[in-house]
Amino acid sequence: MLNNYIKIAWRNLFKSLSFSVTNIVGLAIAMAGALLIALWLQNMLSMDRFHEKSDRLYTMSNRLEADGIRTAWRSTPKILAPSLKEAFPDIEDFTRYDSFNKFLTSYADKKLIATTSFVDPGFFNMFSLPIIKGENNIRFENPNAVVLTESYAKALFGEEEPIGKSIKIDSTNQVTVQAIMKDLPNNTDFNFDILLPYSYFKMIGYADDNWANNSINTFILLKPDANIEVFNSKIKTFSREHINSAIVKNNWNVPKYNGEIFAFPFRDQYLYNNGKGGDYTSGRIDLIKLFAWIAVFILSVACINFMNLSTARSERRAREVGVRKVIGANRSSLIVQFLTESILISLFAMLLAIIIVVIVLPYFNTLFAKNISFSLQSFHTWWCLIAFTLFTGVLAGIYPAFFLSSFKPITTIKGRFQSTNKGLSIRSILVVLQFSIAIILIVATVVVTKQIQYSKDRDHGFDENGLLYTTFAGDIEKNYQSIKNELLASNAVISVSKNLSPVTENYSNGWGWTAEDPTDSDKRLNYARYSTDADGVKSLGWTLLQGRDIDINKFPTDSASILLNEAAVKSLHLKEPIGAVVDGDEKKWTVVGVIKNFINGSPFGEDVPMVIMGPRAWFGVIHYRLNDKRSTAENLKVIEAIFNKFNPDYPFEYNFVDKAYERKFKEIQTVSTIASTFAGLIIFISCLGLLALIAYMIETRMKEIAVRKVLGASVPQVISLLSYNFIKLVLYAIMIASPIAWLVMDKWLQDYSYRIEIKWYYFAYAGLAAIVISLVTIGFQTIKAALTNPVDSLRNE
Repeated sequence: MLNNYIKIAWRNLFKSLSFSVTNIVGLAIAMAGALLIALWLQNMLSMDRFHEKSDRLYTMSNRLEADGIRTAWRSTPKILAPSLKEAFPDIEDFTRYDSFNKFLTSYADKKLIATTSFVDPGFFNMFSLPIIKGENNIRFENPNAVVLTESYAKALFGEEEPIGKSIKIDSTNQVTVQAIMKDLPNNTDFNFDILLPYSYFKMIGYADDNWANNSINTFILLKPDANIEVFNSKIKTFSREHINSAIVKNNWNVPKYNGEIFAFPFRDQYLYNNGKGGDYTSGRIDLIKLFAWIAVFILSVACINFMNLSTARSERRAREVGVRKVIGANRSSLIVQFLTESILISLFAMLLAIIIVVIVLPYFNTLFAKNISFSLQSFHTWWCLIAFTLFTGVLAGIYPAFFLSSFKPITTIKGRFQSTNKGLSIRSILVVLQFSIAIILIVATVVVTKQIQYSKDRDHGFDENGLLYTTFAGDIEKNYQSIKNELLASNAVISVSKNLSPVTENYSNGWGWTAEDPTDSDKRLNYARYSTDADGVKSLGWTLLQGRDIDINKFPTDSASILLNEAAVKSLHLKEPIGAVVDGDEKKWTVVGVIKNFINGSPFGEDVPMVIMGPRAWFGVIHYRLNDKRSTAENLKVIEAIFNKFNPDYPFEYNFVDKAYERKFKEIQTVSTIASTFAGLIIFISCLGLLALIAYMIETRMKEIAVRKVLGASVPQVISLLSYNFIKLVLYAIMIASPIAWLVMDKWLQDYSYRIEIKWYYFAYAGLAAIVISLVTIGFQTIKAALTNPVDSLRNE
């Protein structure tokens, strides 16, 4: 019986080739899109969930309420982890994790820059990152030990055996390779080439015991019998007590700290990374939900196409159904027959979808900065593909199967069968649903694009044109003054400034900055911190509103001077800021200038109060502005030679500030690209169905069109007659989609402090686009039908 079903389905597939091709192409595109999203979702949902002890792994976090705003963050004091372990027996192990350090590693004549992380001995006990060479039970206590990833070891040692070999870190300290770790999988948030022990971190002077300095990640492993709710209640005030003790002991002019700490599941930290509101309830998980819905939408639209086209062809299949019922077929066997046809179409669509996925996946990986693979050699993959094929086939074919199998044999055999109003009504609803989904995505694309452009057009507060920066490494900081002098003398740059961080990034924040007569609320305000030695205004292109720039060369006392931005002047309640004395970071600072607010963090956030400190602060980068009278390539060649002269062990690395600023929009631009791409795919699939529907409708109404033309109907009247019903459905879709799109996008915009207002004409754009696309889609068929000679249609009557 099954063989018979398949044979008949195969014949029907080629009997109505245009119907089959339309459905296969539409379903293939939708299934390919859904497969790509499923691969991405699988990668995201498995991030750091593969560790054997993941149910007992936790990330330590801070929570603080200031000015009525609660927030949570994951950086912690360096002293927190060992202090917790000593005080609470619930903790089995711990590790601190300091990442994104860049160190030069040298072996023989080979020199490579390594992304380096510092960890405690407990790291290897806590996380399932396999050791493939060397010691399996690593106790990372020796500061002269190092663990390399497999690919980095190969790059540094080639075919030599690395275990036991010594390498140099930053051309100064010798460390011994203790183990080789398997390369990190693509579903972990860890990122390093080498691991160094925390004892090395201490040895080079990076460690401190300051409870107020939140600058490292802390991970803990609880004992199997520990209860996380009870544990969190115990540790809640642990940091607060130490910080307030330090405030009293050192007589700091800051209010008592009212923050708390808590442990959050490590396996959820990647997905729930937004601490807004004081709890991790949102973040990347919202993006995952969005893309899951997009996958559902695109698959639904393709299945709706199949349903519409199948029911539109009902008059062609009606007599077949009648004959089958007369010779003994029951309804259930007819349902199975029609479902077999839909599953067969789904199977062909899946084969085409696999080809599309293989072709598109490299571009998809580039867009998401992922390394997702699609292996057809896995038994599990084939089971999933088969299940997906069957699901799609049944989903697309279930309604047509019940609809077509319901025909009465007497009516169909006598040729008096007509599509019922119910069938037409359901088809209309499905078309409206298709275009509603498309319009929602068009509106989403418009809103996201406008939000991106609105933020890009915002005054940055600095001039990024021709501005570059180089991060301190090796001897750059030691030889800074010589590098600066030679850069200026070379005529390749017009100004140089030493700063805390890239002008586009905020590396440091602090509270307790106050002027005269501060309130308790003033003392709790958070300030962004920045630094400069000289020529910050000239180099970075800040707009000076009052006073002068910091310049340690002209004014030696500027080591204790600060610049304030407009927001800081307002927060400190300074009517005459120049010359005012400000307390902060346990020092007194004199205000010498006021600059316009500049974007040092998120381009979508509010302007935050900022203090730019003189050379008494710390530094991390050099900014330099190129001489625009010479070519960029020529300037860079000269600059590279100077850096190589004073920092010979390190390769010269530089970053363009405009490119760094552009990277701030990467995530939201990815959302925009995906939304616009899938909106386009949904419109394309909808138009495929619309094209086939209008073709079938015209085919069944050719005699009616001919009669109308004989009775005097003009070509425009016929076109209007044929187009009206479809355009009416698109108008219904616009009315349904617009309020839904407004609600969804208004909620999305609430995450951005600096945001657009949703305008009425965004919906007009989307609606007009849907109408124009629909008219273009059905236009050729309707015009062709209207121009047909009525004699050809009535010849056999």
